[in-house]
Amino acid sequence: MEIKTAEFLLSNTEIAKCPQDGKPEYAFIGRSNVGKSSLINKLVNHKNLAHTSGKPGKTQLINHFIINDAWYLVDLPGYGYAKVSKTSRSKFQKMIEDYILERPTLINLFVLIDSRHEPQKIDLEFMEWLGESGIPFSMVFTKIDKLKVNQFNRNLKVYNTKMLETWHELPKQFATSAENGAGKAEILAYIGEIDEKL
Repeated sequence: MEIKTAEFLLSNTEIAKCPQDGKPEYAFIGRSNVGKSSLINKLVNHKNLAHTSGKPGKTQLINHFIINDAWYLVDLPGYGYAKVSKTSRSKFQKMIEDYILERPTLINLFVLIDSRHEPQKIDLEFMEWLGESGIPFSMVFTKIDKLKVNQFNRNLKVYNTKMLETWHELPKQFATSAENGAGKAEILAYIGEIDEKL
């Protein structure tokens, strides 16, 4: 799939205020500082569409971007904020859960995972919840340019072994880098494939 146009449409905190035109939505989520905004910008050929920051937790709203006038890329707040109050954390959690569980046009959720780390409990529990809730999702390993190939393959094997303790089958997986564009074509092709079946 070729990205011809990508524009910011709106930000909000309630799903009632999300677009009502029925276009399919592909949402991106991950722990704070996983490289979500950088990857989104890479996917849509835009340096500053999604705001990047060295400070974790920059995304605090549900952000809709209209792509090719045909579908929405949705940038969701990260889960597992370390540096916000309990009240803020539960507010973010409710906003995320409401969107994921109640948004009828959500087609696939891309869960971003930092490829440099061992399986994190928070990521595993989040994906477990998605599975139990029947939400279609894919795993997107980020920052693979920071690792040697054999190191990434080792980490991936560890992750998959851990996942298979509770999953019969692994979700679709992508290995990506916002630096060199690895995985970009694969993610866009996957969205294109799904779109054709809708």
